[in-house]
Amino acid sequence: MIHARDFVDAARQRGFDCYAGVPCSFLTPFINYVIGDTALDYVSAANEGDAVAIAAGATLGGRRAVAMMQNSGLGNAVSPLTSLTWTFRIPILVVCTHRGAPGVKDEPQHELMGQITGRLFETMDVPWQEFPRTQAAIAPALDAADAHARESGRPFALVMQKGTCEPCPLDRRAPAAARSPAHITGNGHRAAVAARPSRHAVLARLVARTDPARTVLIATTGFTGRELYAIDDRPNHLYMVGSMGCASSLGLGLALARPDLEVVVIDGDGAALMRMGNLATVGAYRPPNLTHLLLDNEVHDSTGAQATVAAGVDFAAIAAACGYATVLRSDELTELDALSVAAPGPRFAHVKIAPGTIDDLPRPSITPPDVCARLMDHIGAR
Repeated sequence: MIHARDFVDAARQRGFDCYAGVPCSFLTPFINYVIGDTALDYVSAANEGDAVAIAAGATLGGRRAVAMMQNSGLGNAVSPLTSLTWTFRIPILVVCTHRGAPGVKDEPQHELMGQITGRLFETMDVPWQEFPRTQAAIAPALDAADAHARESGRPFALVMQKGTCEPCPLDRRAPAAARSPAHITGNGHRAAVAARPSRHAVLARLVARTDPARTVLIATTGFTGRELYAIDDRPNHLYMVGSMGCASSLGLGLALARPDLEVVVIDGDGAALMRMGNLATVGAYRPPNLTHLLLDNEVHDSTGAQATVAAGVDFAAIAAACGYATVLRSDELTELDALSVAAPGPRFAHVKIAPGTIDDLPRPSITPPDVCARLMDHIGAR
């Protein structure tokens, strides 16, 4: 058994100072210590997949980050582990508990995942070791994570058994105090569908008004990233090609890690519905340098325009209730200018757009690892 401080201090010496996680009873002493260490940045994620994406965003910003979770929630993290951190080569460290380990009595819902945890990591091409249970084992475990990061640029996991860390009390600081919902501005959504602006028009206006030297644009998967690429392929752009729904959590991690940058997340209604819990996380941690632009055409455009359930969802009201400081509801291009960096952040805009895309829409010719490396070079993160 070790004290969590022993591992955290050794990890800190290697640059790990950002943590995002979801609690587990096996993880309690470790996560309690991380929460209480004011020299660390900790984000309480809505789910395990968001924790992975938040950690990935911090890594994009030049920090080293850890995602913490229990193995029963590992399924929530499969998408960002396989199509974000693996695809873009973002080397986060995963600390995952081993509920339902063979031979350890546990609750029935942990039985199957307990049997397959190691195999699931291996299937996802995430090397893993047991989380160190003695002080002497800490440095070798971190050495293995460092070596894998250098060789592959991809995640590494440490699997924590029950009783690994000594008890540690919880500092009960909440992420943020509650505040009244923001006033929602904008003309609302009055235009007929055919009269709404196109995605291309919104993105073109955004690119034209963006300073690439100090702003990062993160485009959600599907037509959004492809249209942004078609308008202009800039080094401050990141085109997500998977991990649907994780653009806002990736942007949150980057915004918190790099307060010197303006981070703009360009989301879609289908993607936002998939991981809506992250709106509450953004509202709790309130990065003033984050703008969240949600383009809502009420369909899954890139897969054949099947309807989403967004038609009756007031995303602006949800964002306001979650704690975004500036909230806009509109279908007019000119009103997007209200989301300038002079407005209090985090900023949110729910913009209704028309379905469809441009003719002969290209796919990015630059690979995801090269997009990531180019962005990190551009913001001085490598």
